[in-house]
Amino acid sequence: MVRLEAEHLLPVTSLSVSEPVPSDTLRDSRGRPLRDLRISVTDRCNFRCTYCMPRDLFGPDHPYLPHAQILSFEEISRIAGVLVGLGVRKIRLTGGEPLLRRDIERLVAQLARLGVDDLSLTTNGSLLAKRAAALHDAGLQRVTVSLDALDDATFRRMNDADYPVARVLQGIDAAAAVGLGPIKINAVVQRGVNEHAVLDLARHFRGSGHVVRFIEYMDVGSSNGWQLEQVVPSREVLDRIDAVFPIEPLEAHYAGEVAQRWRYRDGAGEVGVISSVSQAFCSSCSRLRLSTDGHLYTCLFAQHGTDLRGWLREQGVDDSALAARLTALWQLRSDRYSELRTAATAGLRKIEMHYIGG
Repeated sequence: MVRLEAEHLLPVTSLSVSEPVPSDTLRDSRGRPLRDLRISVTDRCNFRCTYCMPRDLFGPDHPYLPHAQILSFEEISRIAGVLVGLGVRKIRLTGGEPLLRRDIERLVAQLARLGVDDLSLTTNGSLLAKRAAALHDAGLQRVTVSLDALDDATFRRMNDADYPVARVLQGIDAAAAVGLGPIKINAVVQRGVNEHAVLDLARHFRGSGHVVRFIEYMDVGSSNGWQLEQVVPSREVLDRIDAVFPIEPLEAHYAGEVAQRWRYRDGAGEVGVISSVSQAFCSSCSRLRLSTDGHLYTCLFAQHGTDLRGWLREQGVDDSALAARLTALWQLRSDRYSELRTAATAGLRKIEMHYIGG
């Protein structure tokens, strides 16, 4: 059986990577480079996934951000452009559900002109079949689709929007047909909810060219009632797959890659695991997150962000001043929540995932 080497709740501090990080890259207080930017373009979502926006807390009267408080495409592109100048090479659009943002293709086109190595979007797939071609034409390079189970009963229960698996699969097929790949499929695995879906997902996407990534259920935000007992460790997921479809480890594509990669020994592709609970990867985290309303967060589990929207709109600062502020923000960064996860940190009021992006 496959076994992960790190002990439960201890960080992985060394990785074999195929792409070194340039020595002159902007670095934080722990020596981590700035390479990735996640942009949440909307706080709205048409799903009510129980681990993200549970319906009992995000019902029909939930107050979404008013339009005036949301960053415009031009503001997003400006901030992103300055960050690209500081070292960002990967941009991912998230939400909420990013395809609910009107004319999102226009933002994609603006960001594509920045010349980053990787411009991608994470979606629940509900609108992907209709939008895939336009997104590709605008310059989007690839998509990641959230899909937590292949059986309708489990999937509908988890998305709590009575949305069928078949339509998500149609979206994946449409994205692949226009060249938005390789496509990654993200599945959050919860004990007693969908751990039975692991093999189904692995079996379905073997040989497809798509990569399923199994994500440990995380304590993002303060609304999902997270308990450590609900986490299915990645080592268990890998053992389940290996028992039926033998796998072996692969090197990371680049320094700071979140997912650990495993290939099927028969050559039928690969799977990945994201182990932020059982194997914290804070030591190599290279991500900034820009929220829908223009706050910048240096950690997925942050309590507070830096308000860029208000500062930019009220002060009318130029790009050099913006670059100086962003540089100072990154250089002071010291976050390592997942390495410190304890009973004390569990009670902290954290930013919700639909607001900050995944």
